[in-house]
Amino acid sequence: MTSQAGAVDRSAFRLTPADLGRRVMVRRVVGFEEDRPQFSDTLGVLTSWDRGRGVLTVVNQAGADVELPEKALVAGKPVPPKPLRRSLAAPPVPTPDALQRIAARGWAALEQEPLGGWVLRSSSGFTRRGNSTQTLGDPGMPLDEALDRVQDWYAARGLPAFVEVVRPGSTDGLEAALTARGASEALTQVRTAPIARLAAPVTADVRLSRTADEAWLSRYQRIEGDASKATAARALLHSGPSVWFASVFLPEVADGPAAIGRCVVDGEWAGFGAVEVVPQARRRGLAGAVMATLASRAAEEGASGAYLQVEEENTAARALYDKLGFDTAYRYGYARLHA
Repeated sequence: MTSQAGAVDRSAFRLTPADLGRRVMVRRVVGFEEDRPQFSDTLGVLTSWDRGRGVLTVVNQAGADVELPEKALVAGKPVPPKPLRRSLAAPPVPTPDALQRIAARGWAALEQEPLGGWVLRSSSGFTRRGNSTQTLGDPGMPLDEALDRVQDWYAARGLPAFVEVVRPGSTDGLEAALTARGASEALTQVRTAPIARLAAPVTADVRLSRTADEAWLSRYQRIEGDASKATAARALLHSGPSVWFASVFLPEVADGPAAIGRCVVDGEWAGFGAVEVVPQARRRGLAGAVMATLASRAAEEGASGAYLQVEEENTAARALYDKLGFDTAYRYGYARLHA
């Protein structure tokens, strides 16, 4: 691969910018000992290629960015996603309050303020999760007084006052206190599975990215036609310890990705969401391919459990998650406080 110290033979380097988003293996020269080259290998996702600086960035198996100078590269090729081992044991399912806290880190509200053990959350009105009070623990005052504080806090921001109610998990007596003050809505299932259950043959070319670009966002139905909330949406989508976005492109779908998905890795647990497939590409296994590719990446970073949140009225999504082996761990919903 090298002819002499400092001269590098790059004939085994076969990557191009067209490989962005793929899992790759890259070898580089890191020095010479007695005119013999010393090599270092990096395995991960190719996330950027800065031609101006002559630098590639690969996110390695630990989730860290590794910058690789082009001039030092001697080999490089795409490699398939790491197969998920069916024997990979999932961690014990956390208590509802613990898993809700994990999920909150993966969808971190733009403004947060503690109220005792509760957390007031605001994100310019984008999604209830980003604009509701998480009621885990003791608010440090009588419930009626705490709910008054909640109502005033959201009123000051021009937002409706939503309270997240976890069953079980929220403050004792909260549902009774809400009976005369709030209307319930959006009952949601929290589902979990061993991440190994998401293993599936991936025949689609699923690309991964650390950022949701305009093409990805064009398929994210929650902000369709709602430009006023786009800034908050971008911030929430990119919040979390280690966030990945998946896209599948097909020749017959010319105006953007045929399928998308999102995953956020937080220790042993990985949260999945935003799985969308355009109508003309459905029933081709793209949703499963997106989930499997994201799961493989999450497992490389140490996750062995998967969770997601799905509204009970979303029968199509529930059917997909049934097929993938997700079980319902608990439920939560929202109460909208009367003005």
